[in-house]
Amino acid sequence: MGALGAMIMAGSRGRITKSLMNQAMENTTKLAVFVLFILIGSTVFSFTFNAADGHIWVEHLFDGIPGGQMGFLLVVNALVFVLGMFIDFFEIAFIVVPLLAPVADKMGIDLVWFGIILAMNLQTSFLTPPFGFALFYLRSVAARSDYTDHITKKRIPAVTTAQIYKGSIAFIVLQLIMVGVVITFPSVVTGSIEKAVQVDQATIDNMLNNMPGMDNGDPAAGDKPADDGMPKPPASDAEGDAAMKALTDSMKK
Repeated sequence: MGALGAMIMAGSRGRITKSLMNQAMENTTKLAVFVLFILIGSTVFSFTFNAADGHIWVEHLFDGIPGGQMGFLLVVNALVFVLGMFIDFFEIAFIVVPLLAPVADKMGIDLVWFGIILAMNLQTSFLTPPFGFALFYLRSVAARSDYTDHITKKRIPAVTTAQIYKGSIAFIVLQLIMVGVVITFPSVVTGSIEKAVQVDQATIDNMLNNMPGMDNGDPAAGDKPADDGMPKPPASDAEGDAAMKALTDSMKK
């Protein structure tokens, strides 16, 4: 969507040229290769790390943290927050998260909830100095020197890097507050997640055999299914509705 919007804006101004498209495609290819090599390197690192029982070492490392699940979450979020100041979310997502997710799973932490917490925390990596991407984006469009506004004719002062860093503090605080809310109230994330119903094959066979109009025989007794092996449909709509209701009630239980 961002690329489409940029092309529409460039086209409306008559700025789309062959050289511009070549430059955009070259930069896109470089970025894609950059991300791909991070993924390849992180995968090789994970395999090597696990082969050396590194994941067991990580588990033992977090076993000693007081506070159980809450202590683990606080330490992990503090770690991700600090890492976000110096590396971008690609490295954190591809290298750090695969080391932490198995530990969280063994500690009984819901991985969906855990993933949302980390994703919200990773948003701060765009805002935290000294390497916040969002801060660099703002620096690239903010005025570097004083200028005169064309409409108001007023002199507008330049925006310094220190001002940009100072302005990001409020947004970082808001982001951390939301992380704390999600940790304190897991139902914000997991409240609407429905657990899948696990039904074994024996239960399914028993329900089919007990449904009206279903004459499949007794597999344990060696009986063969009637006709071509397909269950017979109910003899009437009423029986069909009753059978469907019975199946639905059984699945709910």
